[in-house]
Amino acid sequence: MKFGIMFANTGPFVDGPPAAALAQAAEAAGFDSLWTVEHVVVPRGYASPYPYDESGKMPGGREDFDIPDPLIWLSYVAAATQSIKLATGILIVPQRNPLVTAKAVATLDKLSGGRAILGVGVGWLEEEFNALDVPFAGRGRRLDDYLRAFRALWTEDCPSHDGEFVSFSDCFSRPQPTQGSVPIVVGGHSDRAARRAGELGDGFFPALGDIDRLKHLLGVMRESAEAAGRDPDAIEITANGGPPDHVARMAELGVSRVIFPPMPPDKLAQFGENVISRFS
Repeated sequence: MKFGIMFANTGPFVDGPPAAALAQAAEAAGFDSLWTVEHVVVPRGYASPYPYDESGKMPGGREDFDIPDPLIWLSYVAAATQSIKLATGILIVPQRNPLVTAKAVATLDKLSGGRAILGVGVGWLEEEFNALDVPFAGRGRRLDDYLRAFRALWTEDCPSHDGEFVSFSDCFSRPQPTQGSVPIVVGGHSDRAARRAGELGDGFFPALGDIDRLKHLLGVMRESAEAAGRDPDAIEITANGGPPDHVARMAELGVSRVIFPPMPPDKLAQFGENVISRFS
């Protein structure tokens, strides 16, 4: 079982020295990955329901808080670490220019020695899309198209792509990822996200700890992968962590990584000794 830190670029870790300290302590404790979150802007008084809390609002109910750009934050901590994976959990890809984003992610992977993981999602905050002048409708199809473009840019020598939302012909994009391609982890807890993971993902990240719902989504993911001629067992599953008995149940379901919120460095060390060591 692998262990990751979620919401790594929030709270007390938005500044450089605390971010580096968190990353180094997590690496030393045996965590395999850091996962960042993203919002370019948070429009005041937004009405779109936040899907991960019954209140419909982001944690704490606040709208005005620091969320550093995830790729820049990860690049910073990459220079302070040696082996920990650098993940977005998630990047709101439909809001972004796909060629610019593919270039940035490949650069992170190159500079970090092949440690990037691209967690992706469709986004939920319609007011943010409006502020960025990007259509909220059709964002799922846009994401699918962009992911196919990413793969072409990362793996082909001089790729072309002709999709619904992005088209280009005979373009070099350098550097290409050290890994050959960057693993794409599809985030979301809907059936559509599960199908997308089966069709296009290297991983699936339903941000859930509920066993029954997770079982259902993993079944949808597996059926989608098989229908697409892909091996569902090759798709890495990440889910929310919990007490050791919960982690054990996750492992039984085929989950290979569980994530936990950030902790002070001394607590990370204790967690490594008391929990991570039990599942090594």
